[in-house]
Amino acid sequence: MKSEAARVTISDVARAAGTGKTSVSRYLNGELNALSAGLQQRIADAITRLNYQPNQMARGLKRGRTRLIGLIIADITNPYSVNVLSGIEAACRASGFTLLMCNTNNEVDLERNYLSLLRSYQVEGIVVHAVGMREEALNQLQQSQLPMVLIDRTIAGFTCDMVGLDNPAATRLATDHLLQRDYRALLFISEPAGTVNTRTERLQAFRTQMAQHPDRVAEQLEIAPDNPAALEQAISEFYQRHRHLRCALLAGNGTVTLQVARALRRLNLVWGEQLGLLGFDELPWAELAGSGITTLQQPTWQIGYAALEQVLRRIDDATLPVSEQHFSAELIVRGSTWKLPGS
Repeated sequence: MKSEAARVTISDVARAAGTGKTSVSRYLNGELNALSAGLQQRIADAITRLNYQPNQMARGLKRGRTRLIGLIIADITNPYSVNVLSGIEAACRASGFTLLMCNTNNEVDLERNYLSLLRSYQVEGIVVHAVGMREEALNQLQQSQLPMVLIDRTIAGFTCDMVGLDNPAATRLATDHLLQRDYRALLFISEPAGTVNTRTERLQAFRTQMAQHPDRVAEQLEIAPDNPAALEQAISEFYQRHRHLRCALLAGNGTVTLQVARALRRLNLVWGEQLGLLGFDELPWAELAGSGITTLQQPTWQIGYAALEQVLRRIDDATLPVSEQHFSAELIVRGSTWKLPGS
């Protein structure tokens, strides 16, 4: 007798049950009306006794279904990505799908290789959260004609479902909070926007909101997060120019928030006292840093869950109109912005 469950085959089950492979296959596929009650019991007993585990991949391919979903992530070290991944995985589990996650680490070769890999596994749909994904990889995605959802990104000329944050509304919420706390000079700090709509939408919303307050100073800075010296210099110069006013920094995402917090520490500038600080994305350490950092919390888990649900709808009906689903952010106020003049 075979001792390893992985080596037990459908033929072994058929012999143990005293029937043919066709009957066992019908049992496994739920076609019980074609089998007598006694035969069903013999097959069930044989499966239990042999600890038979069906090859779900083979069964799925035979029926034209793999029940596999591909996920492409640009940077798995980003806390936002981790939370989105958790929501996607939960939705897969609830729907009986298995998730294949590919972290491209913002590398072109990995993007290309993972796209080929997911196609070879015959995934039924793809969720893409890759802010920096190159045009070549995006073209490959579009040509694959697989059911697909982009997370928090839209791309000109790329027709695809999207699930993400309402970026203009979130930026208005953050900007208004700083204005209401009587900050007179605001610096919006972002990674280079390029063609990434998430960044351009936040920058534009900041400009639009500040244009309604001509008595306030509005500046913006686009800088790579791997250039700490330049970031320190820019913040220091902004503070020196406007230190006679109440100054505040608005960080465009979680990565930038972390870099700004580090820069302020090195500059010996205390947020919540010498200047205000507000960052996109709720980070695990935000409530622990100094007096706490005010953040815009995105419903990242819900965004991931909704993205997977949309992929499944697209798998079931490819004729559905393309949709965009936007979620709202929640402002979490902490010590970095709460103090008013004289308090």
